[in-house]
Amino acid sequence: MLDILRKNNFAAGVLAIIRIYLGYQFLHAGIEKLTSGAFDASGFLKGAIAASTGEHPAVQGWWAAFLEHVALPNAEVFSFLVQWGEILVGIALILGLLTNFATLMGMVMNFSFLFSGTVSTNGQMILLAFFVLVAGANAGKFGLDYYAIPFMKKYIAAMKNKNSHKATNAA
Repeated sequence: MLDILRKNNFAAGVLAIIRIYLGYQFLHAGIEKLTSGAFDASGFLKGAIAASTGEHPAVQGWWAAFLEHVALPNAEVFSFLVQWGEILVGIALILGLLTNFATLMGMVMNFSFLFSGTVSTNGQMILLAFFVLVAGANAGKFGLDYYAIPFMKKYIAAMKNKNSHKATNAA
């Protein structure tokens, strides 16, 4: 099964559709936040903190503590990171550029929203992203990763070679 996800062209096509769908979801959410005026995450953060109390809290105490002591005092920074993070992850997934990294960052955002008590489509997006992430390079095969990954490998190899020459010449 893993071989099919990582090497099969048909699977690469299905993964491209999933990747583009996820990218659209992130891009749409980010643009909506950006264009709706001054997006402010502090209301959402306060709601998540409030959901951490009571008989059946939707938010765990450790996450509420993080939100209360780190995120809420820096709500302006987190607002910026959420809207631009969604936009950049969306663009990268649609284009198939740095697909694995973009997918991982998207999953971090989805898990953060889940931890904050928002179910919505986050679980579905995490499940789909899991397949994209497990597929590795095959998920970006029909995207810009087809060109970017070999270029990056060549660049990294050249940098390693250059550094090893410097080390031997210095000795």
